[in-house]
Amino acid sequence: MKQTQAFLSTYTADVSGVCSALFELGGMTVMHDPSGCNSTYNTHDEPRWYDTESLVFISALSEIEAIMGDDQKIIDDIVDAANQLSPEFIAIAGTPIPMMIGTDFDAIASEIEFQTGIPTFPFQTNGMHSYISGAGMALAAYADRMLDDAPAEIIPRSVNILGATPLDFSVNGSVDSMKRVLEEKGWKVLSTWAMGSAPEDLASSGQAAVNLAVSAVGLETAKVLKAKFGTPYIIGTPCGEKFNELLLKALENAAETKKSSAAFPDIPAEEIDIVIIGESVTSRSLASALHLEYGKAARVICPIETESDILSSKDAFLPEEDEITESLKTAKIVIADPMYRPLLPKEAKLIPLPHEAYSGRIYRAEIPDLVADIRAYFERSL
Repeated sequence: MKQTQAFLSTYTADVSGVCSALFELGGMTVMHDPSGCNSTYNTHDEPRWYDTESLVFISALSEIEAIMGDDQKIIDDIVDAANQLSPEFIAIAGTPIPMMIGTDFDAIASEIEFQTGIPTFPFQTNGMHSYISGAGMALAAYADRMLDDAPAEIIPRSVNILGATPLDFSVNGSVDSMKRVLEEKGWKVLSTWAMGSAPEDLASSGQAAVNLAVSAVGLETAKVLKAKFGTPYIIGTPCGEKFNELLLKALENAAETKKSSAAFPDIPAEEIDIVIIGESVTSRSLASALHLEYGKAARVICPIETESDILSSKDAFLPEEDEITESLKTAKIVIADPMYRPLLPKEAKLIPLPHEAYSGRIYRAEIPDLVADIRAYFERSL
């Protein structure tokens, strides 16, 4: 039965994706939702919550305000908080109840920006989509509104990392490992969108020779930066020595030709009994590394939003539990979050690859840094 989950959980929602993407950028993010609902975000979706300061609030929408459509209260509350805290920008993210009552986020944001003089972003999130949608639109909006449009002087062999959030990479050192891979080969990392880089770092993004989208979250930002500055982009996550060589060559080629592309190699369409379930860019990078390092072919099942050209012909976008179950019937090895275990056939082996955006903090301590040492992960598992 479509859109029914008997065993599986859900991925982090779009509203949490907005909060995660903007967490370190000096703004104020407001989830328009009843009081207490922010606990889902700060206890399950945000591993930086207790270690890093950020202005993430909830509007505490009440039942009578929802019924009567009292938008003035949220406007007054946000304006008052902004006048006290002076954020660099304001973001307002919707949730299911505002969606059902038809809240006009564009008008609310316009009024708040008029009263405060602070750039205000309205996000038409509704809790019905995954973090890919929310985080992607949040970083793209920041790139569009907060970066100077002036032509930038390009720095040779410089790169921005786009789409790095803890929802895909946790806080296990993976993002630092990406920077290290690039810097050891002579690339200067100007900024990381949006973990570990201050707003002033992001302000220099237009000077990059090329951008690297390490997850589907970074694709919309890559397109905005290409339109704004003409910066080409490469799609792929550093993952294994041989795939990294391919990725670095793709970066050099893009910087020279100004043409954007994905770095994934063609994998022979032989009989495939290894399946990887997860976000499209990181999963395809992992499949590429598996093929290049070990000569093993794997296909990807992506259950969340992705652009169609990221997946190969043997991969599949399968958002429904029954579709995933059917697709796994012939699998011998499945690389996925442990919460997918109930869908596996009895004879299949699960290689656990916890995903922060899926199982939250449950398996956080077991999330590997595949960028730093993919061989140790596979040799321990295969």
